[in-house]
Amino acid sequence: MKALVSFFNRVMQRYLPDPFLFVIILTFVVFVLGLIFTESGPYQMVQHWGNGFWGLLVFTMQMVLVLVTGHVLASSRIFKKGLGALASTAKSPGQAIIIVTVVSLIASWINWGFGLVIGALFAKELAKKVNNVDYRLLIASAYSGFVIWHGGISGSTPLTIATEGHFSQDLIGIIPTSETIFSSFNLAIVIALFLVLPLVNRLMMPSKKETVTVDPALLQDDIQAATLEKSAMTPAERLENSRILSLLIGLFGIVFLFYYFAHNGFKLNLDIVNFLFLFLGILFHGTPKQFLEAIVNAVKGASGIIIQFPFYAGIIGMMTASGLAAVIANGFISISNEFTFPLFAFLSAGLINIFIPSGGGQWAVQAPVLLDAAIALDVSIPKAAMAVAWGDAWTNLIQPFWALPALAIAGLKAKDIMGYCVLTLIVSGIIISLGFLFL
Repeated sequence: MKALVSFFNRVMQRYLPDPFLFVIILTFVVFVLGLIFTESGPYQMVQHWGNGFWGLLVFTMQMVLVLVTGHVLASSRIFKKGLGALASTAKSPGQAIIIVTVVSLIASWINWGFGLVIGALFAKELAKKVNNVDYRLLIASAYSGFVIWHGGISGSTPLTIATEGHFSQDLIGIIPTSETIFSSFNLAIVIALFLVLPLVNRLMMPSKKETVTVDPALLQDDIQAATLEKSAMTPAERLENSRILSLLIGLFGIVFLFYYFAHNGFKLNLDIVNFLFLFLGILFHGTPKQFLEAIVNAVKGASGIIIQFPFYAGIIGMMTASGLAAVIANGFISISNEFTFPLFAFLSAGLINIFIPSGGGQWAVQAPVLLDAAIALDVSIPKAAMAVAWGDAWTNLIQPFWALPALAIAGLKAKDIMGYCVLTLIVSGIIISLGFLFL
């Protein structure tokens, strides 16, 4: 195990480019594949790319806010004490790796945006508390829990087909989450990953000689607000340092959250997660001045998301408008039978996810092809849909698109954690594949 990890780490450190260069290379790869496997010419592929380039602007802003609001919340003294207390339960590097994996799995199963941020923030606290823990593996372990998100209660594909008026309702009707998220085969895969992933991450711990640690002092991001005597403050400075203003606007947010959960149950989406983080951050920082200083500090890590996501939107434009995604899906389906169909649907979704890292977007692309084939082969529609969902989540482990928020929080580069993620990808892929073949 350690030899494999060492090998993958060396390969990734040597050959994995910066995530921005990765998306540029991916752009050219999709462009060439579109020319080879579809009827689109060079000019048309560029048109598809440009037309899709700004298609993720709303989502990009949501992801920036996931990072910023999560970072702001984590830098507050109250939240840091809570995470620090939980981190203090780990008494050794091995325990730290196991605990952060379990926390990330739980958080990601509840909500994918919540899991992305909480896992990375908790990993940072563990790095401050536990001596001699490999920081790269700690962050990789926090990110590994993200593999479970599409089999959880925020999974976009199962929630889509359970919603009245979804685009494939005429073909498959409404499929309740009892047949997808809470089905026996899906829960079996989830439980297996909960049992195996923490142990796999623990076994990947490098030798003491190869362990890369971080100085806890470098992870401190407390916001130290300058204190002034009230008599020396201008009226504007009094407002900036007013705890009453923060309390009042914070209460606005809390009241709305009570209203939302009272009317919708415990239904989390990205907007609600951001809303929760934002207003807890306002309350926990005490004054507008401290909150704004925390915002300035947090925004520094958002550059990767801002510049890279439009390029991924362009790739999605080429994949969908040219029909390349459908070509890939059809290729896998053509070699499937009733028994292997869920497996090949899972594998095809994993491959397409590298180019279209969007759960809902990927289902919209694959559903028309996959559902017709599933009906023709008399394959369970809920199982086929969850195969696509798990494929989408699976290759996120080696897709820098989703790792950017965690990497920004941790202060690491993609190549620092991807060696560990490759092995997690292999192990989780085997577990999920067996689940779709035999459950």
